[in-house]
Amino acid sequence: MQPELNDYLPVLLTVALAVGIALTMMGISVFIGKKAKGNPVKDTPYECGMPIITDSRIRFSVKFYLVAMLFILFDIEVVFLYPWAVVFDHEDLSVGLVLGEMLVFIAILFAGWIFMVKKGVLSWQKPD
Repeated sequence: MQPELNDYLPVLLTVALAVGIALTMMGISVFIGKKAKGNPVKDTPYECGMPIITDSRIRFSVKFYLVAMLFILFDIEVVFLYPWAVVFDHEDLSVGLVLGEMLVFIAILFAGWIFMVKKGVLSWQKPD
């Protein structure tokens, strides 16, 4: 075997082991698992309590989009906090500048969260 290919041998062995384990588990579940009695109601796909076949032009509440924006808001926060934490540990940067930038970033996110709370996005009751 060529020396360059020897570097890939552990990766290939790991992939082969993962595929082997997955196939073994699926095979075991076929032989050992319970067999369904064939109830057509229980065999239908289920997705979040919604019927599978519905009108494709269904209208969503504005609250749905506000919750989606809230998720994106905090998802982006987490994405930016990890690299900041790594950079903050280095000694060659001005600690005050880096800390100040993150405090401004968190303050903007907090203002967005306050806006969402005042709009009632987090309340689960229907408005009167």
